[in-house]
Amino acid sequence: MATETQISAFISTETKEELEKYSRATGVKKGRVIEDALRHHLQALRELPLDAIVHPRVVLTRKSGEALAKYLKSRPRPTAALRRLMSEPDGD
Repeated sequence: MATETQISAFISTETKEELEKYSRATGVKKGRVIEDALRHHLQALRELPLDAIVHPRVVLTRKSGEALAKYLKSRPRPTAALRRLMSEPDGD
């Protein structure tokens, strides 16, 4: 039998709400979701090259954020065909 250890961590209100919604919808206990997610993440960190890991949060300096905003504003708007393609459900 595996022993269990309790840990404490601060998470955003949005993440907590998503976790609770998922847990209610699926019946999977929140602790189980966290355990599985953490194991999955740690395994990916062990097995994948560092440049294959896509972090869920990007932090920019004000200067780089302004440069990115300027770059994005200079890009052409997506065409109607591209918007339709990207809005189609998978498999259609």
